[in-house]
Amino acid sequence: MSGSEMADVLVGGKHVREAVAHCVKTLSGVPSSRWGARAGDLEWTCWESLEHLADDLLTYALRFGLENPMDVPRVPLRLSSDRAAGPVNVIFGDTAAGPEGLLTAVEACGGLLASVVDSTAPDALAPHVFGASDPEGFAAMGVAETLVHTYDIASGLERDGVPPDDLSRRALVRLFPDVPLTDDASSTLLWATGRIGSPERPRRTSWRWYGAPRPSR
Repeated sequence: MSGSEMADVLVGGKHVREAVAHCVKTLSGVPSSRWGARAGDLEWTCWESLEHLADDLLTYALRFGLENPMDVPRVPLRLSSDRAAGPVNVIFGDTAAGPEGLLTAVEACGGLLASVVDSTAPDALAPHVFGASDPEGFAAMGVAETLVHTYDIASGLERDGVPPDDLSRRALVRLFPDVPLTDDASSTLLWATGRIGSPERPRRTSWRWYGAPRPSR
């Protein structure tokens, strides 16, 4: 990939905000009574999955709040879960505020991540379970998490949650160098993250992304 082509698929705070805007637009206006439905094929409800997304965005941002991120495996906040099979988070939505309130929390956490990745030195590194990554990598992770969990939740709420093609392409190029782009970027991202399959490309039962900075690949 040439330098100009690589620049075309860089990921930054702008794209995190675009992914979160897609999430908010897709999921807004659904009555509270429907948020207890299962989110796609996940074991979590739609509400729990949206809380998990907010938690991802926030904890990604917090990693770069440290002067030396690589010195701390994770920011040591208390983890908890509302039920045995639910997600383990550091933050939870206020049920009294309803789903629109939880979407506001997602928007706020996404905005924080966007601001942090754009203001952090591009060669800074922070730890992640899939390996240390730079601010661009964490921006791409935020985009990927937002797109696929919006798809999960939209499936449970019977809405169209197909992710935008441009954002999907950016996440694929940055995080899934082992995945060839076939068909459109949106369906490829959903396949790469184990959401969909076809006779020609069976559904994945396990997957991971690669957040290592681009020059080290």
